[in-house]
Amino acid sequence: MIFNLYELFQNWLDNHGLGFFRVLGYVSFRAIAAIILSFLIVIVIARPTIRWLIKQKIGDNPQFYHEDLNQIMKQKANTPTMGGIMISLSILISTLLLADLGSFYVIMALLCIAWLSILGMIDDWLKLTSARRSIGSREGLKFWEKFVCQVALAVVLGIFIHHHGIHKIEPQAQEIRDMSHSLTLPFSKSWTFDGERYISNVIVLGTWQFLLLAVIVIAGSSNAVNLTDGMDGLATGISAICAAAFLALAFIAGDGVIAKPLLVPFIPLSGELAVVAGAMVGSCLGFLWFNCNPAQVFMGDIGSLTLGGLLGYIAVVIRQEFLLFIIGGIFVAETLSVMLQIGYFRLTGGGRLFKCAPIHHHFHLVGWTEQQVVVRFWLLSAIFAVVALGSLKLR
Repeated sequence: MIFNLYELFQNWLDNHGLGFFRVLGYVSFRAIAAIILSFLIVIVIARPTIRWLIKQKIGDNPQFYHEDLNQIMKQKANTPTMGGIMISLSILISTLLLADLGSFYVIMALLCIAWLSILGMIDDWLKLTSARRSIGSREGLKFWEKFVCQVALAVVLGIFIHHHGIHKIEPQAQEIRDMSHSLTLPFSKSWTFDGERYISNVIVLGTWQFLLLAVIVIAGSSNAVNLTDGMDGLATGISAICAAAFLALAFIAGDGVIAKPLLVPFIPLSGELAVVAGAMVGSCLGFLWFNCNPAQVFMGDIGSLTLGGLLGYIAVVIRQEFLLFIIGGIFVAETLSVMLQIGYFRLTGGGRLFKCAPIHHHFHLVGWTEQQVVVRFWLLSAIFAVVALGSLKLR
C-alpha cells in the first residue's frame, strides 16, 4: 500500500523536495523494512495476545507415544498455543503495507497466508477446544483432511503461477517464459553465455509436471515445518534462517541484471517476494523473543503451516525447489525420520529406528538438552543455507 501510494504520488514528491522517498522504489529497501516492521508488530501485539490466549485457556498439553518424553515435556503443560496468529498477522500487515499490491505474485502470497492460517486455526481450535479433546484425544483435523486442503491450495497456486503469472508481463522472449516453467537443479546452469548474449539452457516442465512439483513442494514444506515445531524456538529459528535465504534468492530471481550473470532463472516481477520473505524473517525473530526456552507461547499449526507453505510457494515461483530441500535440510530430515519410523514400525511389527520421531525428540532422549538440540539444529540450518547460496557460483 505504501509502495503503491508512492508510485501514485512520485512526481508530486519529487517536485516538492521529497525525493528521498525514492528509496521505496527499491525492493531491497522494502525487504529490509519488512523485517523491521514485522518484528516490531509481533513485539507490540505479543503480550496482549498471550494474555488473551491464557484467559481463553488455549493452552497445550503435549502427549507423545513415549512415556519418558511425556515426563520431560510435562513442564510445558498449559503453555498457550495458537501464537502463530501473531506470525500470520505480522506477515500479512507488513506485506500489505510494503509490497506492490499490483503484483500477481504478492496477491498469490496473500492467498497462501490466508488459506493456511485459516486451516491451521481450525486444526488448533479442534485440538484444544472441540469434543474430540473431551473424549481424550488431542486430534484436530485428521491428516487426510489437512492434506486435501494443502493439496488444493498447491494446485490453485500452481495453476495460476504456470498459466497466468508470466502473462502479467508484456510479451517476453521465449527463454524468459521457459524460465518460469523450468526445472532448476543445483549446480546446473540455467543460462549460458556465448560471449555476446545469454542463451536459455533449461528443462521446461509441462503443465502436469509443474503442478505435481508444486503440490509436492508446497504441501510437503507446510507439513515439514509443522513436524519440526516440537521444541521451544526450534521451528521458529530455522524458519527465520530459511526465509532469509529465500529473501536473497527472490531478490536475485527478480533482477535480470543479477540473475543472468549468476546463471539462475530470471523470473520477472518475482522480486516483490523478497518483501514477503523479509516479513517472514521479522515475524519469526519477533516470535522467537517469546518462544525461546522457556517458551511463553507456542506457534501451533496456524504458524507452522503458514511458514512452511509460504517457503514452498516462493521456491516454486522462483524455480528453486531443489534449493529449498538443501536450505530446509532440517525440515527434510525431520520429515524423513517420521516416514522411516512409521515404515520400519510396520515392516518389523513394532520395531523402532529412533527412540522417538521426529528426530529432534530422539536426540533429546539420548541425552542432549532441549537447548542443545535447538541451537545445534539452528547451526546446521545456517550451514545448509550457506551451502545453497554458495551453489549459485559453483556451476
